[in-house]
Amino acid sequence: MTEGSWTVYVDDNFHYMDEDERYCLGAFDSLEAALAACRKIVDAFLQDKPAKTADELYDLYTSFGEDPWIKGPSPASGTPPFSAWDYARQRCKELRP
Repeated sequence: MTEGSWTVYVDDNFHYMDEDERYCLGAFDSLEAALAACRKIVDAFLQDKPAKTADELYDLYTSFGEDPWIKGPSPASGTPPFSAWDYARQRCKELRP
């Protein structure tokens, strides 16, 4: 990969599909670095929320959290390299078992 070939953009779940609320976090030299940045954004939102259950925490995230995604070379599988909602679902289950 060339330098900066993975760019992380961040959407706002509260303003779903409103590109005016999107910002570019930055370009990363590797997919692994871009994934780490995306996970950090989701994890930061999930910390210290008053939700009692995994479902409540997930609902908070999908309603009000930031939704990072990665733009870069198309993966061979055709699947995007990161789904913030899938990652959040997993983390909510880990944080509120």
